[in-house]
Amino acid sequence: MFILDWLKTAVSWILVQFHALLSTFMDPASGWTWTFSIVGLVIVIRILLIPLFVKQIKAQRNMQIIQPQIKEIQKKYAGDRERQSQEMMKVYRETGTNPLASCLPILLQAPIFFALFSVLQGIAMYSPSNPQSDAPGVFAWDQYYPLTAQAHEASIFGAPLYGYFMGAEEVAADGFNPMNTRILSLILIILMTATTFLTQRQLIVKNSAPDNPFVRQQKILLYVFPVIFAIGGINFPIGVLIYWLTTNLWTMGQQFYVIRNNPQPGTPAFDAWEARKAEKAAKKAAGKAPAAEPTATDEEAEPAAPQRVQPKRVPRSKRGKGSSTGGAPTKGST
Repeated sequence: MFILDWLKTAVSWILVQFHALLSTFMDPASGWTWTFSIVGLVIVIRILLIPLFVKQIKAQRNMQIIQPQIKEIQKKYAGDRERQSQEMMKVYRETGTNPLASCLPILLQAPIFFALFSVLQGIAMYSPSNPQSDAPGVFAWDQYYPLTAQAHEASIFGAPLYGYFMGAEEVAADGFNPMNTRILSLILIILMTATTFLTQRQLIVKNSAPDNPFVRQQKILLYVFPVIFAIGGINFPIGVLIYWLTTNLWTMGQQFYVIRNNPQPGTPAFDAWEARKAEKAAKKAAGKAPAAEPTATDEEAEPAAPQRVQPKRVPRSKRGKGSSTGGAPTKGST
C-alpha cells in the first residue's frame, strides 16, 4: 500500500505538470486538457520503459530461436521434470534468454495502471461539501483541492473521466448523462481491444517464423488478451481507458519501427528488409554509374553538321592574275 500511495502521488504530480503546461493555451477546466494530461503521462512512462521494451523484443526473438531446442528437451525428458527444468535453464543461460523479459513492460505498467485508477477513483469520490475527506491522496499537496474539484467537473463528449460503463448511473448525481458515459466507454473499450489484437498480430505476422512452435503460444495470447481487456474494460474509468488506448498506440508504433529496422531472420519482415536494402543499393549504384559512351549506331543515326569552308588568302604578288587565279581584275584590264 505504501508503494501504491507513492505511485499515486507521482502520477498525480505528472498529471498536474502536464495540466499546467497545457493550460497555457487550453481551457484549464476542459476535459480535453485533463485528457491530454493523461496522454502526457503515457508518453513519460513509455519513454522510461524504452530500455525494457528493447529487452522484450530481444527476449521474444531469442525465445522463438531456441523454441525447437526447448521442444526437444521436453520430449527427451518427458518423464523427468527436474532434469527437464535443468536442461531448459542451461539453454536459457547459454543463449542469454530471460523468459520473463517479454512480460516486463506490461508487468511494470501494472502498478502505474492501478495508481491512475486510484487517482481517478479519488476524483470520483470528491464531494464539494467535504472535499478533503472524500478525495484523500489525490493532489494531496494542495490544501484546498481546487484541481480535484476541477477534474471532477471536467468531461469529454458529455462524460466525466472517472465514469465507467457498469457504473454509468452514478454520474447522474453529478449532472452528467449516463448514456454519454456508456457510449464513450463502449467506444474506448472497442478501440482498446482492437489495438491490443492488432499489436499482437503485428508481432506474429511480421516478425515470427511460420514454422516456429512458439508462434502457437503467441496465437493463443492473440485472442486471450483482447477478451480479458474487453471484459475488464467495462469496469475501467474512462481516463484509464484513454491511458490504455494511448499506450497501445505507442506500442504499435514502437514495435513497427523495431520490426521494420531490426527484424528477426527467417521472418517476412526480414525478407522485406533485405529487399529494401537491395533496392537502395541498386539505386545508389545507378546514381554513381558514369555516362554511357555514344555507340557507332548512335553516330550513324545523327548525321554530322556540314562544316563551313574557309576561303584561302591570295598572296599580293598573284593578285594581278585575275583570270588564272580567279582574283579581282587588275587596273587597265577589260
